[in-house]
Amino acid sequence: MSRRCQLTGKKANNGCAVSHSHRRTKKLQQVNLQWKRIWWAEGNRWVKLRLSTKAIKTLSSKGLQAMANEAGINLNKF
Repeated sequence: MSRRCQLTGKKANNGCAVSHSHRRTKKLQQVNLQWKRIWWAEGNRWVKLRLSTKAIKTLSSKGLQAMANEAGINLNKF
């Protein structure tokens, strides 16, 4: 499974690590992903998803079903 948020689709970013002497080396900035068990009220069960921390914060205001509809995800498969 790739390191990608299942609701927002966030993935790693290519960047540069800059030293004190200003030398640049390539660096991969990974997403902060967490396995989270969330209660899905419409399905009346728990759903386990791999989410970014930003998605977890957004989830509390929007709700699981609304975010899944935006992402085009069927929660019955999880």
